[in-house]
This record gives sequence, structure tokens and C-alpha cells, in this order.
Amino acid sequence: QVDLVESGGGLVQAGNSLSLSCTSSGRTLGRYHMGWFRQAPGKEREFVASSNRIGGNVYRTTYSDFAKGRFAISRHNAENTVMLEMHSPTLEDTGVYYCAASSSPLGEALPDVDYWGQGTQVTVAS
Repeated sequence: QVDLVESGGGLVQAGNSLSLSCTSSGRTLGRYHMGWFRQAPGKEREFVASSNRIGGNVYRTTYSDFAKGRFAISRHNAENTVMLEMHSPTLEDTGVYYCAASSSPLGEALPDVDYWGQGTQVTVAS
């Protein structure tokens, strides 16, 4: 069965904001290091942002350089949801965005994902 499910993708005009959601019916996301990755056609999957669990309900956020100042990852544990807010998107942000969960921290050089979502397509139009 599907562990992680993304939603919120679609066609968006450059400059407009959109939000992606990640939920799970089989796992409590607050217990996991969580992250977002993306993949453009012909490119390798790349890290976008992470919310790593330090302990309890305390988390540390990390962003790739292209995401800093534009994207925001957030947790809503009561709703078992992890969000990715995308502000001022450009054509270069087009790709399939994947939610990820892991027992190990996630980041630019930490790609050891235990569970992947199916991905949601984000297409930015000029």
C-alpha cells in the first residue's frame, strides 16, 4: 500500500504561490525525518528541503540553495501532514516533487530515504 501521498501539484503561473501536501495513513510523520525532493526531465532527483527530527516535537529545517528564501517546509502533526510552500516559482522549478520519510536525517548530502511518495507534478508557466 502507499505510505506517503502528495497532493497540490499542477499548473501554476510564474510568480504565483502554491502549496504541496504530504500525508500518510500508515505512518505517524512526526516520528520521521521528512523531506521534499524533485526531479526534472533528464535530471537526477535532487534535494529541496527537509525537516529533521532532533527529538520529541523539535525539528530542524534545511533548504537547498535554490529553495532558500522562496520555499518553506512545515509540519502539522495534529493533521499528520507535511507541507511545502512554494513562493515566486520560476520555470526552473518545474518537475515532479516527492515527499520522503526516513529514520535518518535528510539533506543535500543525505539522500537515504526509507519511504517515498508517488510524486506530484508541478509545472510552472511563464
